[in-house]
Amino acid sequence: MGLAERRSAERFKNEDYPGWKSRIDEAAGFEVSIDIAWDELAVPDYADRYAEYFPAVFFQPLLDAFGAIGVDDMGKDALREGVSKVVVKNSGQYFSPTGFTFADGVLTLDHMSDSNTHHVEERTKAIQALLEAGL
Repeated sequence: MGLAERRSAERFKNEDYPGWKSRIDEAAGFEVSIDIAWDELAVPDYADRYAEYFPAVFFQPLLDAFGAIGVDDMGKDALREGVSKVVVKNSGQYFSPTGFTFADGVLTLDHMSDSNTHHVEERTKAIQALLEAGL
């Protein structure tokens, strides 16, 4: 990862991510533990697009899925009791929701951060289906 990528990832982490984290927590109804592999998300040659790509690939689908599930107290209780942590990473293996898993309370979102960025709804549905099946 070059200097441009490190700077852009750091800027997103410090300036944009706190707002996303707050909205995700609100939708879930509790403070969600989220572990993010920032160094994996920061792919070469796309530093100027992180502010668009990171939310589209990871945070908007997570927010929307939590919002759909947490629409009522039963959903919020299920999320609070069933989701212990969310892991956000880019192993470089997955360009679709096939890299999403939910096991032992850990929701893992493994997706290339620069691939199929416009498929927000597909990722949202996949996260929601995983969680609803496992909660």
